[in-house]
Amino acid sequence: MSIATPLHLRAYRASLLHFHADPAFAEHAYCWHEDGLLLVDGDKIHAAGDYAQLAPLLAEGTNVVDYRGKLIMPGFIDTHLHFPQTDMIASPAPGLLPWLETYTFPTERQFADPAHGREVAEFFLDELLRCGTTTAMVYCTVHKESVDAFFEASEARGLRMVAGKILMDRNCPDFLADTAEGGARDSEDLIKKWHKHGRSLYAITPRFAPTSTDTQLRLAGELAQAYPDTFIQTHVSENPDECRWVQSLFPASRSYLDVYDSVGLLRQRTMLGHCIWFDERDFARMAESGAAVAVCPTSNLFLGSGLFDFEGADAASVTLSLASDVGAGTSFSMFHTMNEAYKVARMKGSYLPAARMFYLATLGAARSMRLEGSIGNFTPGLEADFIVVDLQATPLLARRSAECNNLEELLFALALLGDDRAIGATYSGGRLVHQRAGMT
Repeated sequence: MSIATPLHLRAYRASLLHFHADPAFAEHAYCWHEDGLLLVDGDKIHAAGDYAQLAPLLAEGTNVVDYRGKLIMPGFIDTHLHFPQTDMIASPAPGLLPWLETYTFPTERQFADPAHGREVAEFFLDELLRCGTTTAMVYCTVHKESVDAFFEASEARGLRMVAGKILMDRNCPDFLADTAEGGARDSEDLIKKWHKHGRSLYAITPRFAPTSTDTQLRLAGELAQAYPDTFIQTHVSENPDECRWVQSLFPASRSYLDVYDSVGLLRQRTMLGHCIWFDERDFARMAESGAAVAVCPTSNLFLGSGLFDFEGADAASVTLSLASDVGAGTSFSMFHTMNEAYKVARMKGSYLPAARMFYLATLGAARSMRLEGSIGNFTPGLEADFIVVDLQATPLLARRSAECNNLEELLFALALLGDDRAIGATYSGGRLVHQRAGMT
């Protein structure tokens, strides 16, 4: 094995976990090194394996950061959340549509102010990193300024982020409405400015079908065709009232999903939030198109929208990921998201092993975004985004972890009992971007 010079190589000793397959479909889906060594060269992964095998290959004088007793794994990837909704998280409402009208739209109005957008973006990114999330697919507002504010803040930290300006030209307050042509023009300007600039990637972002005219959706589809390596993100089949509303607005469409499919918005790198009220044909079309689901259990439970059908999605081989959906989601923590995903699956009559939940929050999310060649595990050459998990972070987590008999039990305890306190440190592109107070 070739080892870089001590000037560039950094080494981290801890237990290591990363995935190379979905545990639901592969017997040997992960790599686990109880005493492991992660080697980082600049901003890329150099190697990951057993300490006993890699340590003798290190050049003399290489500094080894000692995180023994802790767990290093790839940074979490959150595939659906709204940075402008940070300040309205935990706002009460009887359902999705009144929640939008009462809280979301008035809050998003403030993002015409670039200074406000930048301040919220800074706090939002602080929260993500504090919770161990190194990549996210993010909704901004209708304002171009909100996208600029977000990417300026994320690029200053060297983060791999995907974001886009919301498209919304009807069924919303006048102060948030764009136009079909203006929204498409603004989106194209932002694509040219930010897509593949540094570690930034752009997502074409209709809010959801009811707030876009046929013309706006068609123009979004044309943008997606003109820029095929961009992302697409929107909401679908979240709430029964919303589904009935879409049926009345688009009577020619077979289903809510068909609205997007008919205008060219269903393809690889399309991330659809929720997908709760799908039938078999919807799931089959998702798998055929290469589009992916962002499963948002905390927001679905908070708004009473419904329970995601993991078994139905798996039967159709649909690509899945987990997402916090802040601010309808009630926590930035992917541990909390896993916790609720497990309960949603149980209430729906299925079971999510802990290993699969961690896969869906790391490599599974990267694959759903078609970014597995950049992030998601510790394959040499991938971007060095990783977290240090402290299994002693709380007295209860420490006590339960000490009683675990195998890796599955340990991961399950972490998913059900962990929170932001369990993230000791977060690294992005090989750089330390968050360290918990008292962590050395």
